[in-house]
This record gives sequence, structure tokens and C-alpha cells, in this order.
Amino acid sequence: MKRKASSFQKKATLISMILLLFVISACGAKASSDTQSTDQGAASTSTDTGKDLPLKGKKIALIMHFNIGTFSAQYIEGVKEEVKRFGGEVSVFASDNDLTKMASNLNVAITQQFDGILTDHGTAEALQAGVQKAVDSKIPVVSFDAALKIPGVTVLEQGDQKMADMTLEQLGKDIGGKGNIVKVWVAGFAPMERRQLAYQEFMAKNPGIKEIATFGAASANTALDTQAQMEAILKQYPNKGDISAVWTAWDEFAKGAARAIQQAGRDEIKVYGIDMSDEDLQMIQDKANPWVASAAVDPKDIGRVQVRYLYQKLHGDTTEDTVVLEPVFVHRDALPAEQVSTTELSKYIEGWGSSTQGLLDWMKDYEK
Repeated sequence: MKRKASSFQKKATLISMILLLFVISACGAKASSDTQSTDQGAASTSTDTGKDLPLKGKKIALIMHFNIGTFSAQYIEGVKEEVKRFGGEVSVFASDNDLTKMASNLNVAITQQFDGILTDHGTAEALQAGVQKAVDSKIPVVSFDAALKIPGVTVLEQGDQKMADMTLEQLGKDIGGKGNIVKVWVAGFAPMERRQLAYQEFMAKNPGIKEIATFGAASANTALDTQAQMEAILKQYPNKGDISAVWTAWDEFAKGAARAIQQAGRDEIKVYGIDMSDEDLQMIQDKANPWVASAAVDPKDIGRVQVRYLYQKLHGDTTEDTVVLEPVFVHRDALPAEQVSTTELSKYIEGWGSSTQGLLDWMKDYEK
């Protein structure tokens, strides 16, 4: 009987152990499942709020049509600054004002599988095929100042007609609605074409103002070439009163025209421009310089806003097809006597350098 009881006890103990192991295993599986569910929930929450910085480490390509002057330099600064905030890195592809090279650089960025692509200027004809290829390859694209119309691509522009209106209105006021003017402008660029529309409307409304000369070309030395051409026009119209003002559709044009006028001692001629950089601001603040006013968007802000929209796309957000940046008007009379930089310009010009366009709540998690 003892042996039977012992055998029975052993079997009972064995069964109890098996049951206990089953319960423990089941509990463990449930705990593991619960933990996984909690982790997934935490990850989901973290991704939604950006706390685990899911977009960190992205490689961004900036494909530029031309890289001329301090405006472009400050624009690049804005792009790099904002990409760095998101924990990414930027590769700049300069195309030296060569549209064929720009298209080739775009294809290189696609082949190298960059996470996102920014384009600066260029034409729809040169960029259409490459940008469509990028979109088909699931690479988000945000373009600046190119007339692209491709579903899924966001295009930034500066409010070009408004900038032209601002400067032309001041020009008309300063010359009393009558006089001879010179226009420095170039066709073939989307922002220039938009500025030209405003110019045509202005001229139609002001029959007392006559255009006596127009020229302009984008080159490797735009400011220097403009200066040479303006010098030739000043010789053609040598008398005081022959030219009342010069309107320029780009700051590189304004630099060249202003230098030619200043060196010729023709202080009766005033220059009105578009765009703004530290170099431009220095010239406008100089009372001996004929450049008196410009309308612009902070070039750093342009870069920052463009990057924000690219990261919205990387985050899976829906973005607008067109984003129009709000320009401001900068006149010498609104500036202090001491020299200031564009980083200080917001103290004197409302709306400068403080754009919050493109900022979303989840981006706050990328602030240092």
C-alpha cells in the first residue's frame, strides 16, 4: 500500500507541476503580449508626438539652378539650419546656371536615393521629367520658384507680383508719376515672369512714366555684367533728367545698376530692387548709394519654410500644392543710421525673418 500511495503521490505531484508550468507559461505569454501591446502603443504615441525623432538622419539634396551672390548664400544657410534642426544632413548640388546640368544633378540625387529633394529655381521644361521620376520613386520634392505642376509636389513662391507692386509704387511716388525709367529684367524664370506682369500693369496705369531702356541677363557675374550695361546706358543718356529711376527685378541687377550710377556721380537717379541680403542691406543703408528700397522675403526664411514642407511630406502630412511667402518692404528711411545685418532687420521692419509658415506642432519635438 505504501508503494501504491507513493506512486500515486508522484503522479499527482507530476500532474500538479505540469499544470503549474502551463499556468506560468500562459501568464508569461499574456504578460509578453501585454508588454508588446504597450510598447507598440508607446511607439505609436511617440511617433505621433515626434519624441523618438523618427525623421532624424534623413539625407536631403538641394538642387540649385544657380548659386550667385549673398542671397543664395543666405538661402542655403536657412536650408542647412532647418535640416540640422530635424537631425538631417544636406548635400548641395550647384548647377552653375546650366539647366542641363541641373536636370543631371536631379537624376543623380534620385539614383543615390536621397530621402528628400529640394529644388531652387530652374524651369518646368528642365525639371519636369526628373521631378516626376522622383515622385514615382516615392522621394518627396519641394520646389522653390519653378512653375512645376506635378501632383504631390509643393511649390514655394515669394509673392512676386506683390514685391514688384511695392517697389514700383514707391518709384512712381518718388518721381511724381512722370519721367523716364530703365528696367533691368530677364525672361525665362517663373518669378521674373510674375514680376513682369506687375510691371506691365503699373506702366499701363502710369502713362506719364516712360521706359527708355530694358536689359538683363542671368550669368556667372550678373552684377558685374549689369554694371557694364548700365554704364553704357548712362553714356547714352548723359544729362540730368534723362533718367529718373531704375527698376530692377533681382538684387543682383540692383547691385550692378547702383554701382554704375554711383561711380558716374548720377545721384539724381534712384534704384528700386527686389530681394534682400546682408550685402544688399549695406548698400541701401549707404546714403551715397542710389539703391533706396527693396521688397523681399528673408532668404533664410525661404530655406527654412521649404525644408518644413519637405519634412511634412516625410512625416506623411498632406501639403498644399502652392505656398506663397509673404514679402516685406524695406526702405532706407525706415532703417537706423548705424549699419545692421538681416538678422537685426526685424527690429525695424515688421514681419522680417519671423515666418512660421510650415511649422506644425509635432516639429516642436525637434527643438534642441
